[in-house]
Amino acid sequence: MPLTLHLGTDDLTRCRFAVSPLCQTHEALRMLRRPARHAFHRDWLRRVRDVVAGLDLSELWLFIPRKGGYTPDFLGPPPKTPNASFEEELARLRATDPAMARTELARSLACTPGAAASPYGRAALDDPAATVRRLADLTERAWQALLAPDWTRHQAVLEADIAHRTRQLADGGLEALFGDLHPGIDWADDTLTLRMYADHKEAQGADGRGILLMPSVFVRPDVVSGFARPWQPTVIYPARGPGLPPAPAAEAPAALARLLGHHRAAILTGLHTPASTTALADRHGLAPSSVSAHLSVLREAGLLVSHRRGPYVLYGRTALGKALAAGA
Repeated sequence: MPLTLHLGTDDLTRCRFAVSPLCQTHEALRMLRRPARHAFHRDWLRRVRDVVAGLDLSELWLFIPRKGGYTPDFLGPPPKTPNASFEEELARLRATDPAMARTELARSLACTPGAAASPYGRAALDDPAATVRRLADLTERAWQALLAPDWTRHQAVLEADIAHRTRQLADGGLEALFGDLHPGIDWADDTLTLRMYADHKEAQGADGRGILLMPSVFVRPDVVSGFARPWQPTVIYPARGPGLPPAPAAEAPAALARLLGHHRAAILTGLHTPASTTALADRHGLAPSSVSAHLSVLREAGLLVSHRRGPYVLYGRTALGKALAAGA
């Protein structure tokens, strides 16, 4: 049976989006453990192959089963704010209640025959507080090695997805939003149905707290319903576009560069999806202050429009901006 989430009035008014670097870290690790996802992330896998080989994450792997199963939710709990930093989320992980951690650790170990009786498994259950500290240290190590170097670009993909989804919601309501999240998600009669995700006794049900929607770079081709009780119901779905946005933009066409200036032309032609000032500065190798000045000029000329997303402002091309870039 598929998982169904019936959303009452309170749920419908409390749906929200969030970007979580901590959850992205664990989705990346789950992707490494699940070969069915590898075909969608070949470029990233090639780039990090040597880094992964040098990481000893043995204890963490014990709680990320290869063939599905449960990963302790406290390792990447639903974020409370739209754009928490990794450091803020890691501090929350480290503050996990040991009793709750032990319950979730035991449930995860039960998914793998013999795991609870292994040396790591016994140590984890005997001293859950120490286990939380060790798993937090390993998670930080994985973040620094695998995601931190490219986080600005990953974040740009996630922010652009959310900007697109909020426009869908504004233009077509919940039907437009939920109907386009993933081929395995259906929306009808105030009910969200996840056809790729089997219902089970621990599955989280909507309970008036709303649904947290989180785009992910690494969950493709799946859609995931997390988390188990008592966490907020969450749907993790694949972000639009590739796992990373294009590498730094190529040279803008000479004619457009003469018209707008080299940097403004490059920003305009490379802005295929909405992006923040920080992401554009990283992409084009410019100072954020310089990018901000160029964006202001392009926006005043009617070529760009801005949209606030939490603490970030995302810039996207207007119809005129798209036409000018396409003509170039």
